[in-house]
Amino acid sequence: QVQLVESGGGWVQAGGSLRLSCAASGSIFSINDMGWYRQAPGKQRELVAAITSGGSTKYADSVKGRFTISRDNAKNTVYLQMYSLKPEDTAVYYCNADIIPRGFLHVLDYWGEGTLVTVSS
Repeated sequence: QVQLVESGGGWVQAGGSLRLSCAASGSIFSINDMGWYRQAPGKQRELVAAITSGGSTKYADSVKGRFTISRDNAKNTVYLQMYSLKPEDTAVYYCNADIIPRGFLHVLDYWGEGTLVTVSS
């Protein structure tokens, strides 16, 4: 069984920084794209940043220049470094990964349970 476990959320004042981590564990053959989404109260879940297995990245316009996504393929872990946080960044942040479990021939989509980031003004 494969699972994603996030860590690193919390409370921070506007202008501060946080680093989120998400580790994939279980019976994994390979991991393709990994990413971070967020969902603020009353809003739809949105893509924050994504990274391919080769290291190509993409970001939501709202976080470009402030957030950096990275991954450690040896540790099956993806990170989201967040700088210059704003109150509008407050949301539950979810880790997502496209994973081929051992014994499977196709990619499955996995989600973490989410970690809350609260930015106060």
